[in-house]
Amino acid sequence: MNKFQVTILGCGSALPTTMHNPPSQLVDLNEKLFMIDCGEGTQLQMRKFKARISKLHSLFISHLHGDHIFGLPGLLSTLSMLGRTGDLHIYAHKEINLLIKPFLIYMGKHMSFRIKLFPLNPERQELLFENKSIRIFSFPLKHRIATNGFLFEEKESPRHIIREMIDLYQIPLKQIPEIKEGADFITSDGTIIRNDILTSPGNPPRRYAYCSDTAYAPEIVPYIKNVDLLYHEATFAESELIRAGETYHSTARQAAEIARAANARQLVIGHYSSRYNELGTLLKEAVAVFPNTELAAEGKVFEL
Repeated sequence: MNKFQVTILGCGSALPTTMHNPPSQLVDLNEKLFMIDCGEGTQLQMRKFKARISKLHSLFISHLHGDHIFGLPGLLSTLSMLGRTGDLHIYAHKEINLLIKPFLIYMGKHMSFRIKLFPLNPERQELLFENKSIRIFSFPLKHRIATNGFLFEEKESPRHIIREMIDLYQIPLKQIPEIKEGADFITSDGTIIRNDILTSPGNPPRRYAYCSDTAYAPEIVPYIKNVDLLYHEATFAESELIRAGETYHSTARQAAEIARAANARQLVIGHYSSRYNELGTLLKEAVAVFPNTELAAEGKVFEL
């Protein structure tokens, strides 16, 4: 089974603290490294947790509040200093040009690679990236400015051919790939051997959804239904429910309600307000609704 893991680089919110870094995550999926959000100090977190910056494939920026983008200039400069030559794809709302263009002018001829910007649609779900093994989607969240969540998913893997059946029916090696894709096998005397006899199901596709920042929004549930892992912001405890509504953020309990409605297998909460020096209350409120909940923490790795 291919690697599919999420590393938390930062799980705080807008106001800096000594406890948590601003938001950023790395998704390591099928030998490609994707970054979600890039708060201040993200490149230092990558070094701290021994992430290979040279493997960075592309960046996904959920929205353009400073705590999610202020790490970009430093990261881009470092990539250039390290001699990156391949294009870097950045998926973000079109207004990110207000940050990127002045930076490119400032860097001038010193940039060793090109940046390609792909604008997000804050109104509907879109397929952003696809290859033979994975898909990455964006979908709308509910925040004070245009904001998107992201869904990373594997494609369904080929079926596993049963080794004993190869010998039993003398299946030529050149036909194994098509049998793995669902084809039946026809013997030399014309007998059809059904595929379900020859193979067993492939590995079930794994799915990860990232939802930060957002108010409580049940309308996002169809986009994240049945995910293996859900990261959902939990900026506040229930005692700050009114404040959460005013700022278009969620409480820990609301995050858990979304996870339950989506039938997620596991919930990770983060984007903590700086008012919380201790996170036990947030975890307790979420677990009361959705027991399989964990707290995000810098350096924590979640395996799918």
